[in-house]
Amino acid sequence: MKTKHLVPVSDFCTHHEIEISFINSLQNNGLISIECIDNLNFIHADQVLKLEQYVHFYYDLDINIEGIETVTHLLNQIELLQQRIQLLHNQLLLHEIN
Repeated sequence: MKTKHLVPVSDFCTHHEIEISFINSLQNNGLISIECIDNLNFIHADQVLKLEQYVHFYYDLDINIEGIETVTHLLNQIELLQQRIQLLHNQLLLHEIN
């Protein structure tokens, strides 16, 4: 069984001094995914930065889970719009060159 790119939820919670119930709430709301191997819960290493952001929102900024969902959705929309602007900008530059 491969756990190379997995972080134990219990280790993450201990390191960040947070409750496992917070992680479970994030999973229940579809913000992260947890993988269960041999009755131990893991998160994928590529989710750690996003999870740390959620920890900051919840514990430092006092944003509830529903608020985190909203903020995440808005940040994703902003990122998509920025990508679209960059694409249009590049197309405009290409058009001006020709």
